[in-house]
Amino acid sequence: MNDTTVARLRWRCRRGTRELDALVGWWLDARYAAAAPSVQTAFAELLDAQDPDLWNWLVGRAAAPRADWQAIVDEIRGRDRV
Repeated sequence: MNDTTVARLRWRCRRGTRELDALVGWWLDARYAAAAPSVQTAFAELLDAQDPDLWNWLVGRAAAPRADWQAIVDEIRGRDRV
């Protein structure tokens, strides 16, 4: 992991709402560095999702279409319980 990669991801974590910014930004700050490379890649790909879809996954209205994305979503949703 290098600073440029994290800076680009941080920019991509800026979403359409403050709530989405905070949720995906939390995962970047709290989990990204320790995550396996495949999970880091999945997170970068998750950020390509449209905001309404991402929001629905994060609030539990729908499941993410990929298991690796859902694992990240579950970590974000459970962040206050850890």
